[in-house]
Parts: sequence; C-alpha cells; structure tokens
Amino acid sequence: MTNISDRMSGLKPSAIREMLKVTADPSIISFAAGNPSSEAFPHEELGEVIAGIFSADPSGALQYSITEGFAPLRKLTADRLKNKYGIGTEDDDLIITSGGQQGIDLMVKCLVNEGDCVICENPSFIGALNSFRSYGANIIGIPMDNDGMDIDALERALKSNSRVKLIYTIPTFQNPTGITMSEEKRMKLLELAVRYDVMVLEDSPYFELAYDGKIETPIKTADTTGHVMYVGSYSKVIAPGIRIGFACGPKWLISTMTVAKQVSDVHTNGVFMTAVAKYLEKYDLDAHIERCRSLYIRKRDLMLRKIDECIDPQVRFTRPGGGLFIWGELPDGFASAPLCETLKSYKVAIVPGPTFDTREDIASRGFRLNFSVPSEEQIIRGIELLGSGIRNYLSGR
Repeated sequence: MTNISDRMSGLKPSAIREMLKVTADPSIISFAAGNPSSEAFPHEELGEVIAGIFSADPSGALQYSITEGFAPLRKLTADRLKNKYGIGTEDDDLIITSGGQQGIDLMVKCLVNEGDCVICENPSFIGALNSFRSYGANIIGIPMDNDGMDIDALERALKSNSRVKLIYTIPTFQNPTGITMSEEKRMKLLELAVRYDVMVLEDSPYFELAYDGKIETPIKTADTTGHVMYVGSYSKVIAPGIRIGFACGPKWLISTMTVAKQVSDVHTNGVFMTAVAKYLEKYDLDAHIERCRSLYIRKRDLMLRKIDECIDPQVRFTRPGGGLFIWGELPDGFASAPLCETLKSYKVAIVPGPTFDTREDIASRGFRLNFSVPSEEQIIRGIELLGSGIRNYLSGR
C-alpha cells in the first residue's frame, strides 16, 4: 500500500474546520467560527453584478484567465492599496489569489526549504501554522504582549537562528488574540527584518474592521527596501465564499509565486474575480465596510458586557479594537482543552488554545471566542452558559 508523503502525514486537520461539523447541530451555540457574519454579505449587489456578467459577457468570465488575476481587479486592488494606504512601490507587483490563505501558502512555498525557520507570533493563525508545517519549517513562536509581538524576543530569535526565511505577523486585530501591534513595534520589526535580511509576511485580513474608525498603518506602507509581502483578502469585508485574496510585494517574489500558483490552481475563480471588480466599480466598498463595523461593534460590546457580568474575573479577556475575535485565558493551573470538553454538556463551543500554538499538543490556558457569527440572542445565552461551565470547571465539579 502506498504511504502518505512525509510532508502531509504529520499534519492534523484544522480543528476549526472539524469543529464546524460539530457546530452544525442547531442546539449548540458556537463561538468557534472564524467567519464574518452572513448578515454583512452584500448578496443583492453581488447577485446583480453576477447577473450582469452573464448577460453581457459570460464567456469572458467563464474562460481561462491569466494566473496573475483578472486585470481590472488587479488594478482596482492595487490602486486602492496605494491611494488609501500607501501600499506598493514601482518595485512591487500584485497577484490575485484564492483567498488570503493561498497568498500565505504561495510565499512559504517559494521561500522555505525543509529545516528553514519561520518566526511568528504565538499563538497564531492555524492556517498559516499548517502551511509552515507542510513545508517542513522549524516554527519559532514569539510571545505576545498587549501591544503585539515581544520585539526583544524576536531579535533574540533572529540572532540565534541562521536559517530564518520569514517573519509572519498579523499586526492588526490578530487572529486569535484580537491584539493590535503598536506603531513603535511595527517599525522595529521592519528594522530588524531589513537588518537581518529576512522577509516579512504581513497578513492583514481584518485591519479595515477598526471599530473606532482609526486604521492602523500597515507595515508594508513603510517598506522601501522590498522586505514585506502584504497579503489581504476580500473575504472578511465582502464574503469568504468568493475566495478572493491578493498579495502585494516585490516583483521578483510575485513572479515566482505566479509560477507556483500555476502548479496549484492555474488561476483564481474567474466569475468571482470579475464580480468583485464590477462590485468595486459600481458600489462603495468603504460604505459597506462601515456597515460591517456597525454590526460587529454592537456584537463585540454585547459579548464584552456579558463577559463582565457572567464570567469569573479570574479569567482574563482581551478587549479588541476591531476584527472578529476575543481571547480568553484561564488562571494558572487550568487548561482550555478540558474546558472545551466540559462545555459540550452546556451546548457551547469555543476553540481551545492548542489549536493556535506553534508547538503542537501543548497545554494552553487560552481560548478563542468569535462574536461576528452568533446572533445577539445567542451571545447573551451562550456567554451565560459559558460562565456556568467555566465556574464549574474551575471549582472541579
């Protein structure tokens, strides 16, 4: 019998993808999702532009596209990044990817050999961690402070490891913690990357979901030396099912990622690339994002109020300024994986900390809550049940 390849044999399925199978049970209140709310999807507008595409030029959308992506969408995306956020120089290029996840995977595929080091925040996004693992990378996790990655620990890791190929960071409303990296740390991280000649993979799917309206300056904005690859996505602000992401970075790396993408899926879905381009041309994306923010800030505030009311104050929570997630930490001596088992009888689902840890099968006090997907009624009842479950878990009952 043929054996599974070494690169895949040790990989576990995404705990979050697997958990979605469990939470399909309508009796379970799930805080385990990583999705935007379906309430926020501009389905009528997308339906209108897709109908127009099939009426006016169906063959154009249904035919093969170039690997770099539908040209009008590339231009619209590059112009928006440059004009609104100062992202992109004459030495940069942009590729449309099948979601932000593919942008991460293509960059890792092009840079990382087996045994090379990838530095990232700990905890971090499970999709990125599994990509690093699939290419045999040595993952170095850097602890998080309240204002982002511990920069002193990052510098020590760069000094002591000669095979570091990239630094991966989600600097704004990080997944899973919701933490935002300070401006000072962003600039220090970029300075270290330049000094040690290491690429930065800046993953930024949430940064426009800032609830006070203040958009943090991306690291890529300050990149004058071609050390940052910026990966973004329309998933969190339009809809995840369209699988439209993008990567903006040095031309030499984008060209290699283009070849890697040809091997993977040839090109991103033509219908949805065209639909997003038409949507951007016809509708106001910024106004839509503002509607998303209004919805999510209401849900975030409700969840935080219920946490304050219902959950033992020994459990500490982040209070994110945007994004989709709140991170909780149990007191010393308690782990989140057994808590998740306890919560099954309460019909509440959360994601345990080991899912996001750079070290597999490690005990963790942390857990992630999502507030964008559940309804307000589910948030109220779910946090009440979570509080009861935590109380009984901490008391040993």
